[in-house]
Amino acid sequence: MRVIGTAGHVDHGKSTLIEALTGTHPDRLKEEQAREMTIDLGFGWLTLPDGEEIGIVDVPGHRDFVENMLAGIAGIDAALLVVAVDEGVMPQTREHLAILDLLQIPAGVIALTKTDLVADASQVEAVQASVRREVSGTALHNAPIIPVSARTRSGMADLLAALGAVLRSRPERLDLGRPRLPIDRVFSMSGFGTIVTGTLSDGALTIGDNIEVVPSGLRGRIRGLQTHRKVIDRAVPGSRTAVNITGIPAERLSRGQVLSRPGCYDATLRVDAHLRVLGDVSRNLVHNSEVKAFLGTAESVATLRLLDRAELGAGEDGWIQLELRDPLVCVRGDAFILRRPSPAETVGGGTIVDPKSPRRHRRFDKTLLASLESLAAGNPADVLLETTRALRAAPTRELVHRSHLARNPAESALHELLLEGKLIALEPGDATMDSDVLIISAPDWEALESQCVRIVSDYHERFPLRAGIPWEELKSQLDVGTRFFNAAVSRLVSQGTLRESRLTLSSSAHRIRFDERQQAAVDRLMAQFMRSPFSPPGLKDCRAAAGEETVAALIAMGALIAVSNEIVFAKNDYEAMVAQVRGNLEKKGQITLAEVRDEFRTSRKYAQALLEHLDATGMTKRLGDVRVLAGRASSGEPGGA
Repeated sequence: MRVIGTAGHVDHGKSTLIEALTGTHPDRLKEEQAREMTIDLGFGWLTLPDGEEIGIVDVPGHRDFVENMLAGIAGIDAALLVVAVDEGVMPQTREHLAILDLLQIPAGVIALTKTDLVADASQVEAVQASVRREVSGTALHNAPIIPVSARTRSGMADLLAALGAVLRSRPERLDLGRPRLPIDRVFSMSGFGTIVTGTLSDGALTIGDNIEVVPSGLRGRIRGLQTHRKVIDRAVPGSRTAVNITGIPAERLSRGQVLSRPGCYDATLRVDAHLRVLGDVSRNLVHNSEVKAFLGTAESVATLRLLDRAELGAGEDGWIQLELRDPLVCVRGDAFILRRPSPAETVGGGTIVDPKSPRRHRRFDKTLLASLESLAAGNPADVLLETTRALRAAPTRELVHRSHLARNPAESALHELLLEGKLIALEPGDATMDSDVLIISAPDWEALESQCVRIVSDYHERFPLRAGIPWEELKSQLDVGTRFFNAAVSRLVSQGTLRESRLTLSSSAHRIRFDERQQAAVDRLMAQFMRSPFSPPGLKDCRAAAGEETVAALIAMGALIAVSNEIVFAKNDYEAMVAQVRGNLEKKGQITLAEVRDEFRTSRKYAQALLEHLDATGMTKRLGDVRVLAGRASSGEPGGA
């Protein structure tokens, strides 16, 4: 399935020519018919001599409706540029030609219409020569020029043959498995409900598919499909498609939205792109100026940020960032047009390089500009690598989707980059293009690793007596999502860079060391524990004797064991008490608080704190006034069987 779009000055016979080719006049609005002028998009189809059916999008030629023209011309396979021989090249001819060139429409045919109004053949030849000069250096520089008359049908067979030859030279549209239908028309039909139309790309749609309309997020289901008014079960990329939707009322849909399967596309408010300025703009483009951006069938007011120039003059090109007022859907490689709102004029266009730029860029950043160059170059491995760097870290499935690469090149590029160590899998599992394994580029991983080491080292420097930095504090300083953080920490621990505990993370080389004054206080404190191992000083007394940070360090090191908010034991004493309690329970089956108190010649306070601690750790279980080993409690009687 192929689609062609008309272009040309108002009243040069575009719609009349389409009617002669298809048998249907594309002007469907009453106002268009009354004024005999195309205002909005018109649609039709025809059959080429080889039997292939092609769709036609007819666009308005009047300067007041250039923006409607832009909604129709995106996504076509070839252009049909129409020039009337009685007037020749006119202002809208030039503007439409410039738009076709900026959108990189790959091929086309030029029809010289109204030849029946000119008696002198030399005039046709003169206009033909003028048109050839006009298209020189544009995408249509080699386009065949066919003189025709819609009224007498002179040259129509030649025009159809030229269209067929041009379309046969173009490759088939790729099926990337992620259908995208930029909506150009919405209406409701009695007995059917909501219908939208557009030119389908990047994947197929099938009756019964669940669909999502982006950016609204509305969801529905495909009830029916048509192309060229024929009912079909499956619409393929490149076809003019009408979709009958259930679940979404027509009044909630509009031109510029995109229909797809759920989860295939996200809208964006910021894009990076390469811009080419037309050679006849009225004034230079400056940083932070307001423009209107046209992508597919959508448009949005945007702030233009120049990344490598102070300003862009006529005929110049450069790297830009567009900050959109309204969310739009686009992918890498999409073409766009920029117009100045007032006075209205087309100023340039180009190609989207990063459809979801993560942040506002610093201007004149050489590293950024080199990255954009790599993305624009189009080598699959470079594209995938730079897409990864733009996202910092993302699941492989999302990386492939965002890179907008075909399946086979994407798969090869992913395998190559992982094998060479340029991409790193942060999570276990096979990092295939359909997996959710988190991926990061090697330079970004090295930068993240260095940042982690620096943050943790700085923390150790500031708090030398603490075991390490709390997990949440490190995550906050890194400013990353939970999944990314957990995967990164897991890798850092597994490679020995960090050491983890339940609450903190530390450098693997970090050891708590006391200075001379602190060590002296520790020695005095531990002497108190030795003198009274089972009735030691309380936590409050320990802090008063050695300092809060020092006591926290002793607990973190395991030298002291906190069994409650008030009671701590020296490690060896605690282990001896636990072993003795376990031994008694294994012999007698049960034990009371009083027995533990008497066993260690301590007070009720210490015995109770120890037993409640053992309950909390799962070693013992309380049954009334006695404790039993937790594993024996299920028998229902003290001591178990």
